[in-house]
Amino acid sequence: MKFMLGTKGRMTQVFDEKGVVSPATIITAGPLTVTQVKDTPKDGYKAVQVGFTAKKESRTNKPMKGHFKDLGAFKYVREYTAEGDMERGATIDISVFTPGDVVTVSAVSKGKGFQGVVKRHGFHGGPRSHGQKNKERAPGSIGGGGRAGARVAKGMRMAGRMGGDRITVKNLKVLQVDPTSNTLLISGAIPGHPGTLIEIRG
Repeated sequence: MKFMLGTKGRMTQVFDEKGVVSPATIITAGPLTVTQVKDTPKDGYKAVQVGFTAKKESRTNKPMKGHFKDLGAFKYVREYTAEGDMERGATIDISVFTPGDVVTVSAVSKGKGFQGVVKRHGFHGGPRSHGQKNKERAPGSIGGGGRAGARVAKGMRMAGRMGGDRITVKNLKVLQVDPTSNTLLISGAIPGHPGTLIEIRG
């Protein structure tokens, strides 16, 4: 399994050799440092733990300093299932991907705060006629009428906090790989704001 961490940049567009334009997102990815290799006899499962983005050791707590030891300190630590043998301290860069690879991308979406039902769930709202003046975006009736015993049913779609969820987008294509600048161009839009941590799996 191919795996990479990166930060989201701006969007752009890319022309292929036939002149077809594709929307793309620029991602600054890697390099990753292997901080731990987990195996089934000792840990109960096989995985590789990687660190991304160096940070000051003075801002790292003692347990993590002991865990990283001579590798430094990292802002992000993630695990993934790896095929083959990996060694602690090894470096993984974006050369694991090639243009044309189909990848799955996960990130935390933009937080939108407290939103109403029209924006959050796509409700149509009330009619714009019959003297309606200040209830056009109201949710309408939410219970009663024998529907659920005159109470609000579980799972009722209502206003509330929107965004800030982990979103996974599948079947995106790697358009360009630039190992010199650690830059990936991936087709389409990716969740989150610029600077969001991105997980790329191939």
